[in-house]
Amino acid sequence: MAKTKVDVIYSPDPSSQCRRPLFTASVSAGFPSPADDYIEGQLDLNKHLIKHPAATYFVRVSGDSMIEAGIHSGDILIVDRSLEPRDKNVVIANLDGELTVKRIRIRNKKLMLMPENEEYSPHKLVPGNELEIWGVVTHVIHSL
Repeated sequence: MAKTKVDVIYSPDPSSQCRRPLFTASVSAGFPSPADDYIEGQLDLNKHLIKHPAATYFVRVSGDSMIEAGIHSGDILIVDRSLEPRDKNVVIANLDGELTVKRIRIRNKKLMLMPENEEYSPHKLVPGNELEIWGVVTHVIHSL
């Protein structure tokens, strides 16, 4: 099975803060509107993106099997180990000793790891496969 693989694993630094101005006006994706002249407050990206700091880690991925889920090679994923993996979650899975990024699908009481690229086939687990879910992906960070 071709995989989008985990290249690097990082731990978050819970002592750091990443506060940036948060404007009260929303931004239109259509016709632009005039900006408001005041700031609502500060937004700490660590607090906004990381719900369980002790159970969270970051990974950098390589490969293209998850591009239709918005996960591209070089992206950083925020992964929460404290969340229970459910049907349709994107997860970091250790499959037969190799870390991969896939969507979990449960059909007819059978677990499959699904790519999000039609060029790749689903991986149906069979006896002998070793699978350990290392966490649920909660956010994807990539440049535009």
